[in-house]
Amino acid sequence: VFDIDMTDYDDVRYCCSEARICSDCWVFMKIAVRILDEALRQDFGFSNLLWVYSGRRGVHCWIADESARKLNNNGRGAIADYLSLVIGGDQQAKKVTIPGVPHPSIKRSVNIITKYFKELQINSQDFLGTPEKCQKVLSMFPAKTIQDELKDWVTSNRDSEAKWNELRMAWSAYTKGRKNFKNENNAIFEVVLQTCYPRLDVNVTKGLNHLLKSPFSVHPKTGRVCVPFLAQHVDSFDPFSVPTLKDVIAEVDNWKGDPDVPDYAKTSLKSSVELFRKFANSCSKDNSSAAAEENKENRMDW
Repeated sequence: VFDIDMTDYDDVRYCCSEARICSDCWVFMKIAVRILDEALRQDFGFSNLLWVYSGRRGVHCWIADESARKLNNNGRGAIADYLSLVIGGDQQAKKVTIPGVPHPSIKRSVNIITKYFKELQINSQDFLGTPEKCQKVLSMFPAKTIQDELKDWVTSNRDSEAKWNELRMAWSAYTKGRKNFKNENNAIFEVVLQTCYPRLDVNVTKGLNHLLKSPFSVHPKTGRVCVPFLAQHVDSFDPFSVPTLKDVIAEVDNWKGDPDVPDYAKTSLKSSVELFRKFANSCSKDNSSAAAEENKENRMDW
């Protein structure tokens, strides 16, 4: 299981903090789902993935492939470490470092983030909107490079989009002709990744005894139901429209249709339950196929 919590982005989001979320910072979750879903399927070959809204400020990814369920702590930890790029505590300025040629998974992640970067960091978060924010981003670049020549840039009153373009141009000019910066885009990639890449709770993935809210449980603070959703539909998923337990009870009580339909079909949870059933059926088929293959291998022919 992978757990992504919005509070882990508090060093790079400015619209909200702690347990509060809004439609602006929810884009962090969209990026996380896109990146992790692609990586788990393409890099590890997993297919039975269930994405679930946590009911408040994050998402969970349940991986039900047999190969994943049989992993021990070390195996789970290795996958989590592979997917962890943002490393370091609150006091560490630079948390992403790409040595040498970027791995294909890093390039794929940057491409995904690029589709959201202007909407998220430039527009809604205004991540270069103050001198303090500019200093924070400059500290993500290699030390003693462009920091001194951009002192006026830090205090200028231009908007984040203009400043981001100027920053990239300054870095390109600095690295031009310098042999120790063969992969000149790495520093830009590092900023993009540090400000947008998924923040994973590695301990949740590693531990077999970690408590998690199951799908369709109710969040104790918001009352919202932990509903599953499809990764490919994450852009249209709205956490603020997810029904609460009170909503579901009212929908059942106010049902005017066929009285013989199951209660869940009388509510806005119908599509979520059907999605979960498809997921469960897919897991059952895969388990049956794996068992049949194992029996075939163990069969003794005389």
